[in-house]
Amino acid sequence: MSLIASRLGRIKPSPTIAISAKARQLKAAGRDIIALSAGEPDFDTPEHIRNAAKAAIDRGETRYTDVDGTPALKLAIVEKFKRENGLVYRPENVTVGTGGKQVLYNALMATLNPGDEVIIPAPYWVSYPDMVELAEGTPVIVSCGENSGFKLTAEALASALTPKTKWLILNSPSNPTGAGYDRAELKALAEVLLLHPQVQIMTDDMYEHLAYDGWKFSTIAEVEPRLLDRTLTCNGVSKAYAMTGWRIGYAAGPVPLIKAMSILQSQSTSNPSSVSQAAALAALTGSLDFIAERNAVFKQRRDLCVTMLNRAKGISCLVPNGAFYVFPSCAGVIGLKTPAGKVIASDLDFADYLLDSEGVAVVPGTAFGLAPYFRISYAAATSLLEDACNRIARACDRLEHLHK
Repeated sequence: MSLIASRLGRIKPSPTIAISAKARQLKAAGRDIIALSAGEPDFDTPEHIRNAAKAAIDRGETRYTDVDGTPALKLAIVEKFKRENGLVYRPENVTVGTGGKQVLYNALMATLNPGDEVIIPAPYWVSYPDMVELAEGTPVIVSCGENSGFKLTAEALASALTPKTKWLILNSPSNPTGAGYDRAELKALAEVLLLHPQVQIMTDDMYEHLAYDGWKFSTIAEVEPRLLDRTLTCNGVSKAYAMTGWRIGYAAGPVPLIKAMSILQSQSTSNPSSVSQAAALAALTGSLDFIAERNAVFKQRRDLCVTMLNRAKGISCLVPNGAFYVFPSCAGVIGLKTPAGKVIASDLDFADYLLDSEGVAVVPGTAFGLAPYFRISYAAATSLLEDACNRIARACDRLEHLHK
């Protein structure tokens, strides 16, 4: 009898975490490593949010709270959705979890039965398919290539739907591509979904405030109010507020679903950190002035990466709307040979080559369901990004055609 449950055989460790760990090990061994694999802002949490957490500690707010969020934080989330997204909810429609990942996981675990299908546009955040598998659902991966801007089209959605479809997961702006859906694109998807009332929609809006070039964020329940009762609108404070380690995510949706998620959370983690909830309350009710300033820096870094990567031999890179990722194609280096004589047969090989030869850690597109690409997080110092892009170009220059 095996000690390990068979359900764990359905999932694999996060590739982004694995690559970041390998980069840290090499760095600890003395290698000069630039890690561009982690999706984490390099800015500090804003001072007013840190101060709110300290004040909560001093007030003794260090005990258990309600399982899925304090009343004050839930009310702030209701107001946020109304103010920023035009979505009307009540506190009973809201759940707060230990990070956005737990919120998504709770929803899937609370709703999926064996055989239920979940449509996941690829490229996707690495955890979506594995969470579906763990909940005994069936991931239905829909490839969304460069020709559609890495986005799901209404036609592709219609083709993927079956009577077994229970959820569609939409992530905008996207991790790993930074691609964002505009209102017209969401409206087209909504028209298809209105014809299939059994399908629920899960939106992962974690990168909402990271938007560039005049692109405007929208979420599907705002674009099509008739889908409100079928949509779980998920968000959090991790990315825009530079609060990844505080671990606060939240969502709003139909009351029966929210209650089911609360029951599940009550028997797993119970409440999120009380101090982190106080910090999230300050984030959602305080000034957002810092976001425009930080976005200007992110945009500068994005433009630097796109420009430099497009100059590298065999690499091509689209300009993303938001988030802090670029997702360049490495199709032009597939089939080439490294100075050590190894053939680059995949984006996995290319990522290994970059790390081994130049000390640059990136995540291969295979991890996100689309090859041959790789993801770079430009949430790093501009000088590091410039150095990394120069190293990538140097590595590409050394590759040779097989016939040589």
